[in-house]
Amino acid sequence: MKAQQPNDLNLSTNTTQQPVLDFQRTDDPDWHWLEEHDAPQVKHFLNAANQSFDQWFKPLEELAERLYQGQLARRELAINGLPSALDHFTLWSEIAADADHPVWWRHPNGNPSASECFFDIQARASAHGFFDIGDMALSPDENWLAWSEDTQGNETYDVWLKHLPDGTPKKLLDEVGPELCWAEDNRTLLFTKFDATQRPDSLWRLPLILEPQALQCGEATLILRENDSEFWMSLGKTRSRQWLLLESASKDTSETWLVPASTPDTPPRCFLPREVGVEYGIDHRPGHFYILHNRDAGHFCLDRIDESAAAQGPDAEASTERLIAHREDTTLEGIDAFSWGLAISERDHEQAQTRIRIIDYNTDHQVQHDRYLALPETPCSQVASDNPHFNSRDFRLAEESFTQPPGWFEVDLDSGQRRLLRRLPVHGDLQPEQLTSRRLWVRSHDGENIPVSVVSRSDLSNQPLPTLLYGYGAYGEELDPWFSITRLELLNRGVAFAVAHVRGGGECGEPWYQAGKLEHKTNSFHDFIAARDGLVAARISLADRVVAYGSSAGGLLVAASLNMDASGFCGAVLDVPFVDVLRTMQNPELPLTTAEYSEWGNPGDPDVQRRIHGYSPLDNLPPCLPQPQRPWPPVLIEGSWHDTRVAYWEPAKLYARLCQLEHSPSATHPILLRTDMDTGHSGASGRFQAWRDSARQDAFILWALGRAEQETPRSAPAQ
Repeated sequence: MKAQQPNDLNLSTNTTQQPVLDFQRTDDPDWHWLEEHDAPQVKHFLNAANQSFDQWFKPLEELAERLYQGQLARRELAINGLPSALDHFTLWSEIAADADHPVWWRHPNGNPSASECFFDIQARASAHGFFDIGDMALSPDENWLAWSEDTQGNETYDVWLKHLPDGTPKKLLDEVGPELCWAEDNRTLLFTKFDATQRPDSLWRLPLILEPQALQCGEATLILRENDSEFWMSLGKTRSRQWLLLESASKDTSETWLVPASTPDTPPRCFLPREVGVEYGIDHRPGHFYILHNRDAGHFCLDRIDESAAAQGPDAEASTERLIAHREDTTLEGIDAFSWGLAISERDHEQAQTRIRIIDYNTDHQVQHDRYLALPETPCSQVASDNPHFNSRDFRLAEESFTQPPGWFEVDLDSGQRRLLRRLPVHGDLQPEQLTSRRLWVRSHDGENIPVSVVSRSDLSNQPLPTLLYGYGAYGEELDPWFSITRLELLNRGVAFAVAHVRGGGECGEPWYQAGKLEHKTNSFHDFIAARDGLVAARISLADRVVAYGSSAGGLLVAASLNMDASGFCGAVLDVPFVDVLRTMQNPELPLTTAEYSEWGNPGDPDVQRRIHGYSPLDNLPPCLPQPQRPWPPVLIEGSWHDTRVAYWEPAKLYARLCQLEHSPSATHPILLRTDMDTGHSGASGRFQAWRDSARQDAFILWALGRAEQETPRSAPAQ
């Protein structure tokens, strides 16, 4: 059944299409000239599109303001973070009710009366239109703080250092990667650098002379460089704090090098050399290394190797012992080593649910206890939280669901007692107990059952509702249940929120990811359409009132799904959408491209090129397809000028080409583009502006669902 279009808009087609008519070029029908970043006409085009959006959106501004104010009324605006006791100091963050960014405080352990502010991020951010902290790294003696900051939105960072609590900040490095890590010698800082495509291709160490009044730094020294353009380098440290972990990884292959954390000048040693298609991660307890890997174990398994044998290098591999075997129904996702044993994150494929498994070992490495932490409900999210102490038997975790806000707990691993440390408060007239969440399984084109999660008001759960359908489906990323105060504004207005857990994500483990990438990518699009059809068939969603939402790779998911079958959607929001897949993947000079070959494929191979061309949204817009194509529904497309992940020109090209199509005969199909000229891929850095941006999107969604006129019959576009 074709989705009914909103009928409360009475604007001429020229309102949204005029910028395109003014800027189109007969010699460049694909609008590739928009890639000329420094050409004045590019900004003229984007500004004209923004003005066109503002004109169209004006009748919905009152609704957007109400949505924004409704969010504020439901939130705890003044937030005190959960204190975390380190070796010497207890640290926590505070955000003032009118602030965008936090202020960090500390006091000596056991002496809360001696509290002092040691890092005022709000004050630093106030001097910039955009401000983002990439990483914060506290020295082992807890007297020095290093951090990386981005003031442009282009994900390039400067590194600063200060003596705590109130030393003068000193800039150490310009235009490097975000990651920072201290060696345990308390005088060496490790960092990453980018190559010309903004790939972190090298790891460096910076020697420091730490005198509060005479800080000095030496010359940075290269530790490792990665020449393979598909690999990114990253930094880490074992939880035992005895080893620095230097990792080089592509999307499906990894390699780790070790450096003793107390002697960072030691030449790095490769733990296990890379093998194509083999991923592994390691952690350490004194005497042992633990290896989580997928060699001959697609869903990962866990091995142990004696530390002395590992010191002999990769040839000692035969001495490994299998601790957890490969299982068909479970993916091992991560391990954290403690002095007493291991905390393991496992994912059940059939239930699309993670659990934390605790294994206690005795001094002979014999299992003493092996159990799972209890789940408050299913489905839910359960993850390890901040656990800085290697020896502690008090284990912190965080839990949330679609109906329950985040809560932080501490579990006594000896008694099993759980203690609630903090739960995010929710204010206003719609409380968590008034919500209901459910999961249905829908059949996709090839017979695979796809999980779809739905949350709505409990009192409306027995009837079909207007629905916002969200999806992502790439990189193995999991859309595990999460609570959203912003979402309450839609739920309170009678909208259901649904998540399509399509293949390409990781919700059902490693097989789910593999079944939605490379040559299997189109499964993701079929799954998304099946989710929409399943919601309607189950009488959860109104057939003519479903809006699709996708961001970044989720924008690819939604755009490709609309190309396949737009008839089931009455609107769509595409936020920084990755829609020019083939052209982007053919340009290795762009950030991210080469590292993405294992996700999408290298179009240098003719077969891969044909495959990507077959679904890349900009290559399959009507009338590019041979068969008659139904028009796209109303769509709001958003981009960011400083975005280095999905360049601004991808959403801009989509807007331009959609506006040129003859298949949108009236303004009941508005095509809207809004480009944020001050931000990057993640949008606004301040929380208040981010909330305003989400309120604007929600106002468009409510209009597309036919709900805007219920609140603003005179201000909304006339029916």
